[in-house]
Amino acid sequence: MALTRSTPPTPLRASTGTRHRAASAPPGRRLTRRGAVGWLFILPFLVVFLVFLIAPLLYAGYLSLYTKGLATGTTFAGIDNYIRAFTDPSFLTGLWLVLRFSLVVIPLQMIVALVAALLFDEITGRLARFSRLMIFLPYAVPAVIGALMWGFLYSPSFGPLEQIFSLFNTQAPFLLSQGNIFYGLLNVVTWQWSGYYMVIIYAALKGIDSSIYEAARIDGATSLQIALRIKVPMVSSAFALILIFSLIGTLQFFTEPQALGPIANGSVTPDFTPNIYAFNLAFTYAQFNYASAISFALGFVVFVAVAIFMFFTRKRGSIFT
Repeated sequence: MALTRSTPPTPLRASTGTRHRAASAPPGRRLTRRGAVGWLFILPFLVVFLVFLIAPLLYAGYLSLYTKGLATGTTFAGIDNYIRAFTDPSFLTGLWLVLRFSLVVIPLQMIVALVAALLFDEITGRLARFSRLMIFLPYAVPAVIGALMWGFLYSPSFGPLEQIFSLFNTQAPFLLSQGNIFYGLLNVVTWQWSGYYMVIIYAALKGIDSSIYEAARIDGATSLQIALRIKVPMVSSAFALILIFSLIGTLQFFTEPQALGPIANGSVTPDFTPNIYAFNLAFTYAQFNYASAISFALGFVVFVAVAIFMFFTRKRGSIFT
């Protein structure tokens, strides 16, 4: 009886079978592999996010629940620090200041940004591009450097404002004095952020179909009517975004008054704003537990303010309609 030797499968058949099995793999497995690759790409950001944001927040939240004294040591306080924060005159005074500041600076920034965006939307050419760059440039300047620059301009000793007023034999008002610092900071913040908000509104204007303007002109609408009745309502979503950014940033007011404090002749007190108050509690008086509670209390106020604003804008569709 002749013995026959079985022929092993050829490499072509093996590879064909492998491809067939891969093609017939369950869709869930292919999606899992794709998801793993996606997670691998975002892993560096996720690590930085957890280490430098989530972990400090959790630790600060833990500190806010305890009190530390020389005689008593570290003891669990629960919500006592938060009750103390919302009854603390220093915290409430600083909170009232930033609320009043918000009521003035946010509309002012929006008006400046809106007018600039509407003008740049009508003007074309190299001058318009240069002007857009110039009004956006203050946002590119670091806030500390911008505040120090304005501190030099406000200086009653060697600032150019004093030199200009001396030509008329009058003394320039010191905009960092006790009675004027509100307006001095108002000018600094408006200068710093209006260009950024202008870019947001300008980008929204460029997304509007130009045929709408042409139809309005055919109906006899003027440029002013097109701006007020077509452009402004159609970019209301950009206004809502700007309001949220402005509200969050203003309630957390810190950099400008902190940088101008040394030359403000005592106008910037240790409890000038809630953030400055928390900073001084932690790094001047070493009250880290209470400073953490102040920070979370301010965060709670910001969250409530933004939530209320978003509720009303969602309910009505838009704050401008």
